[in-house]
Amino acid sequence: MATIRSLLRDRVTLQVRSVDRIFLQAYVPKLMSEGLLVRFLLDRGFPIPSPALLGQIGSRYQAAIERFAARNAVPIVRFRRGESKEEVARPYLEAAARDGRFGCVLIGVAQERAHVWRGWRKGGSDSHPHFEFGRQSALPNHYYFYLYDREWGPAFWKCCCYAPYPVWLCLNGHEWAKRQAEQAGLAFEALDNGFRSTADADALAAICARLGARDVWAFFRRWERMLPSPFTAEDRSRGYRYRLALRQLELSDTRVFDRPQAGREWFEQTIRDQLTLGRPDHVAVVFQRRVIASTPGRFWTREAPWVSWRLVYLADTFPPRPASALHFSAGGPASTGPEGRSVASKFRSYSAGGTSPSSSCSLSAL
Repeated sequence: MATIRSLLRDRVTLQVRSVDRIFLQAYVPKLMSEGLLVRFLLDRGFPIPSPALLGQIGSRYQAAIERFAARNAVPIVRFRRGESKEEVARPYLEAAARDGRFGCVLIGVAQERAHVWRGWRKGGSDSHPHFEFGRQSALPNHYYFYLYDREWGPAFWKCCCYAPYPVWLCLNGHEWAKRQAEQAGLAFEALDNGFRSTADADALAAICARLGARDVWAFFRRWERMLPSPFTAEDRSRGYRYRLALRQLELSDTRVFDRPQAGREWFEQTIRDQLTLGRPDHVAVVFQRRVIASTPGRFWTREAPWVSWRLVYLADTFPPRPASALHFSAGGPASTGPEGRSVASKFRSYSAGGTSPSSSCSLSAL
């Protein structure tokens, strides 16, 4: 009888270890405290650091985004509550891929909660009022720039027009690897989020291993020059520059079996090896609501034999090990290929707690 070890040894036609999704936050260190914010306003030439000035900067930033959209014929869509942003943007990104058209293809607008700088008057005369500043919760507009990049393919850049002007990035290492393989002339067959086959597995592995912080920074600097910004050239010369913090990183280990039956045998053997955890009676792999750090309850997967060959397993170690039930924060579900021939295990790493960029891993340290 086939075992998990023998199936992975004898029936796998391709193994690819690669970076999958990368989620980053860009922040400006010189805007992270009240004193630094006041210094920023004074550097702008304002004799009195009033909170009204933050409103003026934000309004100019928003107007610059609208001018960018008009100048480049980029549609602006306001997301409805509960609507899948990814599904709204998908046809725009697919059209850009078909046409070989690189650039910003869509700007989405959504009201989302954020901790922003707010100011209020506290003492002083009418001719020279005194103000205090603090971080408060608000619901400002966030702008999603959906990009089709020459090196990374589909990605998005999300920004907020309120100080401290954070930026979030979502990239996909598989999409980056596909474009590097195309540029190198390496023949391959792609999955939706990975690789099914290739003419040279070692060359593909070398491409996937090459992805590093320099490639991510190149993407950021390229789009920072092209997209609207709240900062002027003078601001940047004074040191008001973004740094990148790693908020989530997914690593993938994909195995492609030679036939669908091998994938089914692998999964059934995985269930048999985990019977000490109890006999599963149903499947719950995709969570139907947004799960964040404050969401109550526990989240896990359970497999069912009748759909086993269509499902995947999670991982709490790297290299991953199969398991029948895992806590949600320990790993994430992976994709399967056509006809159930491929299985991808993923290790998902989050920032070390908290919402401040300082609690995240600096990209330069990777």
